[in-house]
Amino acid sequence: MITIKSEREIDLMRESGALVAQVLDLLQSEIRPGMTTKQLDIMAEEYIRDHQAIPSFLNYVPKGDPGVTPYPSTLCVSINEEVVHGVPSAKRVVREGDIVSVDCGVYKGGYHGDAARTFVLGMIDEKVQLLVDATSECLARGIAMAIAGNRLHDISSAIEDYARSYGFSVIENMVGHGIGSELHEDPAVPNYGRKNTGVKLREGMTLAIEPMIALGRSRRAVSRRGGWVAVTEDGKPSAHFEHTIVVRSGKAEILTGTFL
Repeated sequence: MITIKSEREIDLMRESGALVAQVLDLLQSEIRPGMTTKQLDIMAEEYIRDHQAIPSFLNYVPKGDPGVTPYPSTLCVSINEEVVHGVPSAKRVVREGDIVSVDCGVYKGGYHGDAARTFVLGMIDEKVQLLVDATSECLARGIAMAIAGNRLHDISSAIEDYARSYGFSVIENMVGHGIGSELHEDPAVPNYGRKNTGVKLREGMTLAIEPMIALGRSRRAVSRRGGWVAVTEDGKPSAHFEHTIVVRSGKAEILTGTFL
């Protein structure tokens, strides 16, 4: 069931979203080659708890899948071919030339905020830089379609069309989602689809829009060794950007910062 948020609820989501943005700003300023992904995770958790909030992802278990091991960390830190859900580790070091996708969720005041950015460490291949830039633009174009009266897959189509215009692949089995008092709510927000299809967007819908775009031909992310982390099928790099937004008349409102 899709819920329409009241302005009071959106105010609370604005607070959690602002904190997500602050965490990602902090990590963007601090990430360096030679750091471990665990160091990033500790930094994020300390910041979130210092601001009287709770990490959304820590100990998360997907609904309807109680057999899954609870997610063990505050952040998802996914490097290069890792699409999403990279689990931070004291043994995993970020290096010069990596692209590092960091996904962060915060629960505060009864509501969640969720956002992701892909950070570039030093000099990288020109095609990989184009992938990162294009994925960020995919997010911007998707958000631009999140207007009351449009259809859900207008968002999806805008993302897919831009990604494919560069020959990049859309990861089809990883999607955005509704968000609010639950981290994952209806509707699913795919990154591919046909214009003028899907549910009609209404003012007050809150969505986490998150294109995950790959350099190679992968259209699916596959689990590595049965764990949380999902990687491209062909081992090519993938980028990930995400914002939590509110559907409005005329222009969507971004709740998780202004990095676009």
